[in-house]
Amino acid sequence: MTGRQEPYYVDHDADFGLSGLTEAFTLSPAPENTGAALGLVTAKLDAYDRECPVGSVDHLGADERSILGYDTSHDDWGYAEELREDVRGLVESPLADEAIQAVWRAAAGGGWDPAAHGMSARDWLRRIDETCAARRPRKVPGRRPAPSSWWGVWRPAADEVRDDVVAEIAEIAEIAEIAEIVEMRSCRERSAGPLPSPDSLSALEEVAARVDPDLGFRLFLRALKVHSVRIEKARYDRFQALGERFGHPAALIDFGLDIAWPPIDTARRDATWDFGFSHLAGQAHQDWCESREEIRKTAAGDDIGQTPGSAAAVLLEDTLRLLRSALPDAAVTALWAGASDRPGTTDGRDWLRLIADVCRERLREAAPAYTPVVAPARTELADTVLREVRGTAPAVADKVVSPHWHPVPATDVMDALEHVVTRIDPDLGFRLFLRVLSTLSVPLTREQYDRYKAIGERFGYGEYHVSDVDHLIEAG
Repeated sequence: MTGRQEPYYVDHDADFGLSGLTEAFTLSPAPENTGAALGLVTAKLDAYDRECPVGSVDHLGADERSILGYDTSHDDWGYAEELREDVRGLVESPLADEAIQAVWRAAAGGGWDPAAHGMSARDWLRRIDETCAARRPRKVPGRRPAPSSWWGVWRPAADEVRDDVVAEIAEIAEIAEIAEIVEMRSCRERSAGPLPSPDSLSALEEVAARVDPDLGFRLFLRALKVHSVRIEKARYDRFQALGERFGHPAALIDFGLDIAWPPIDTARRDATWDFGFSHLAGQAHQDWCESREEIRKTAAGDDIGQTPGSAAAVLLEDTLRLLRSALPDAAVTALWAGASDRPGTTDGRDWLRLIADVCRERLREAAPAYTPVVAPARTELADTVLREVRGTAPAVADKVVSPHWHPVPATDVMDALEHVVTRIDPDLGFRLFLRVLSTLSVPLTREQYDRYKAIGERFGYGEYHVSDVDHLIEAG
C-alpha cells in the first residue's frame, strides 16, 4: 500500500472499523458464546444504520433533489465496508495467528477470547466478515452519489506515516518492557498492569508496519484506552497530529484516553480561534438569548488539546478585568453591542456578573483545584493597538450598530474600546476591536490586515483567529 487510496465515503465522528468494534466489546458484558459475540457485531452495524445520513435533504422534493444532485442512494461504502476492509487486511496479512490474537485481546480488553471458544483469531475475523457481507446496503436519502469535498479526505500513503505510527508504539513498548522488568525484580505476581503487555505492543507494531498504519494506530489507541494508560500532553498532541493526517475526527483520539493535562494557564495561547469575552460575543446570533445556557456553551467549549476548563478560565479572566475596571455601565453595554451586534439586551455589569457566575460554575466541575487569578495585563502593545483603533474611528464615525433595533452609535463603541486598550488590557481590547470591525463591516486594506496579523502573532493568537476578518479586505 504505497499509493494513495480512494477517499473516505462516510465521515465518521468517532471510532470506526475494527477498532470501533473492539470498543463495543469493551463497553459490553463479555459474551457467553460465539453467537452472542456475533450479536455484538450485528448491534454495531444496526447502530450505524440508525445514524442520520450526513447532509440529509428529506425536506426537499424529488425535483429539487435531482437539480442539486441528491437522490436516494445505496450506502455501498458504510460502516460494514470499513469494518470488512480492516478485517480482510489482518486475515490476508503475513502476521502469525498468535500476533492477531494478541492484537484482538489488547484492543478488545480480553472480555471475549476466540481461543476460549475453539476459534483461531483468523477464524473469528472471518466470522465478522461473513456477518458484514450478509447485510444489504442501506438506502440513504439525501446522500450525493459521490463523496462531497468534505468527505473526500485522502488517506495518506502508507509510507508517509508508517514510521511515525511505529515509533509511537515502540516508545510505549519500551516503557512496558522496563515496567515488566521492574515488576519481576520486585517479585510481585504478574497481572493486568497499567500498560499493555510487550507482546501485544510488538504485535501492534507489526500491524502498523506490515498491514496498515491507520489500522495499527487505531488499535493502538484502543489498547491504551483499555489499559487506562496515562498519556502526557506532548504525546497526546502527536496523536492528534497523526489523526489529522489520517483525516480522523478529534473524538477518535480523545474519547476514553487518559491524558495528563497541564494546569490551566490563562496566559497560554493554545486556542485555534477566538477565545474569552470576544469569543462569547462572536457566538451571538439572531436567535441567541443572553442566558446562562448560552454562556455555558461557550464556557464549556474547550478547544482540542486544551486543559479542561481553559475556555471558562480565559472567559472569566476577561470578565473580571471588565468588572473590576472603571468602565461605566453604559460603556460596557455599548462594548457588548459593538462586539456582538446585539444591542439593548444586556445591562452593564449585571451581564458581566452573570458571565462570571457561569464560568465559576463550569470551573468547579471541570477543574475544581483551579484558583481564578487575573494576571497583569500585557501593556507593551497598548500603543500599537491604540493606533489601529484610532485609525479606524473616522471611518465609522457615522455608523450605527443595529440601526433598526436599539441603535448604538459606533462612536460610543470606539470610545469604550479605547478605554479597554489604554486602561484595562490591550489584548482584550484588540480581540474586541476585531469583532467590532465585522459588526460594522469596516473595509480593510491588505496592509491593515497584515498589521492585524502581526499584532495577533505577537499576542500569540491561534492560526485562524485574525483570519475571521479577512472577508473585509477590499479587492484591488
